[in-house]
Amino acid sequence: MNAETLFSICNSVAVIGWLLLAFLPRWRWTSRLVISGAVPLFFASIYLILIATTFGKAEGGFGSLEKVGQLFRNDWVLLAGWVHYLAFDLLVGVWEINDSQRLKLSHWLVVPCLFLTFMFGPLGFLVYHLVSLNARKKEMK
Repeated sequence: MNAETLFSICNSVAVIGWLLLAFLPRWRWTSRLVISGAVPLFFASIYLILIATTFGKAEGGFGSLEKVGQLFRNDWVLLAGWVHYLAFDLLVGVWEINDSQRLKLSHWLVVPCLFLTFMFGPLGFLVYHLVSLNARKKEMK
């Protein structure tokens, strides 16, 4: 399998996970596949394989921006970085769902946050915190 094919598979799995969180957050299969951590664990397994097969074999490193850029010129290392993002952004989305359900927030307020987390990671996390701020204040009282 080449890097492009694995990239497409991982992206498809991620989109399915995000759609389940956004549109069927209480469905048992969403719970079993996404909220349980199964999909992020799938990404973690792919990541492990990518790191194990590429670590130390690509030029570059983490000591400077230039070295990071050089490191990510290798398609397999770049894919590992992308899978890293997919895994952690989805984990943040799962946390947003769990937290919003605990706070009893309207799911329709959370859906835009999920979209932003999927597309822009930390920005969605920030927006979710702003959206949930009022509910958190009430919880502290």
